[in-house]
Amino acid sequence: MASAILHIKDSYYFEVPKGLLPRHYASKADFPALWVQLDPQFQAWEAERLYDEFAKLNPNVGPKDGLLQEYEVWKHDHVNEGKPFDKFLEQHQSYGDWFATTAKLSGGAQWEAAKERAGGDEAVKAFKKDATVQWSPETIHAYNKHLSGKILIPQPFGELRNFYEKESGFAISRFMIIEVVIALVLWMVFAWLGRQVEGGDRPRGRLWNLLEVFVVFVRDQVARPAIGSHDGDRFVPLLLTIFFFILGCNLSGMLPWVGAPTGSWGVTFGLACVTFSTVIVCGMQRFGFVGFFLNQIPGMDLPLAIAVVLKPMILAIELLGLLIKHLVLSIRLLANMVAGHIVLLAIMMMAFSVQGAASEYWGVVAPISVIGATLISCLELFVAFLQAYIFTFLSALFIGAAIHHH
Repeated sequence: MASAILHIKDSYYFEVPKGLLPRHYASKADFPALWVQLDPQFQAWEAERLYDEFAKLNPNVGPKDGLLQEYEVWKHDHVNEGKPFDKFLEQHQSYGDWFATTAKLSGGAQWEAAKERAGGDEAVKAFKKDATVQWSPETIHAYNKHLSGKILIPQPFGELRNFYEKESGFAISRFMIIEVVIALVLWMVFAWLGRQVEGGDRPRGRLWNLLEVFVVFVRDQVARPAIGSHDGDRFVPLLLTIFFFILGCNLSGMLPWVGAPTGSWGVTFGLACVTFSTVIVCGMQRFGFVGFFLNQIPGMDLPLAIAVVLKPMILAIELLGLLIKHLVLSIRLLANMVAGHIVLLAIMMMAFSVQGAASEYWGVVAPISVIGATLISCLELFVAFLQAYIFTFLSALFIGAAIHHH
């Protein structure tokens, strides 16, 4: 679903124009370890070393040449592209039982140690120093071109498989950093606003007036109508946080080379979980543990014999609906943010594809595509605000429903 151009997919690097950060690595020894591990020559070099390590642990392994040839064929499948030899062995039908058995015994630790010796950090250093394996000038030039403009994010707590997938541990992604920056900016801005409001001064300056417009809007047009004037003000800080955080994430997608974290389902799902947990906790605080679940059943005047049968069924349906509502809340935000990027990509590809075909109509299609992309970008700016409002308003509705009798 991802486009590295429009940053729909999260990654473990930031990107700037290639001209601002060109790469001029002269040899394989200069390249980052992560990139070296993705190189086909390194993977072939690593596969031979790993085969020798594997043969020590499992004497019944097949012939080296045949197994390495199978590995090369296996890598040609786009699902397995770039995967190292150990992943091939672990998925190989002949050795699946062996790995399942050794994972429970000391052999599992021995296999992990063997993988580290064959393809870990020390192995990468050994490959860089190996004079028998050299990269051609064409390969180095292509790699430099691909890495130009990319700023890899340091990973002190985890290891990466490639620029988009982690291998193990806790990996820090681009969206994580953007979200932390947005949260810090919001904290600093509203800490400043809070100090101004506590002083009792009248609003001064554009920023203060702008923020107060949003605060009053969320309080008067979202919290109080959806939750009630009695309880609404209590949830205004939460709703403001949700609104401005989503708005910041949405607007970051309008910035070149940044991307919108709300284009990732993990982010929108986490936001929906915040609303869901608020609904559960506040509902149980108001009605108690059992009372919260009983409150999910609409009030109906039914005979006891019918109520005993129908009400448990209605409760199950209502609880399922409660889960689905919050799941849809996350998917709605994701779909709306991703859709704009996909439309932009489709419009711009009209120009690029026609140009690639050297069509005589490119001079007409290209300006139309640029104008269309500009108009869609303006629409995306409106959608960024609209989706932040919709998510916040629906969250307020769900909270209000949880703390009031049905």
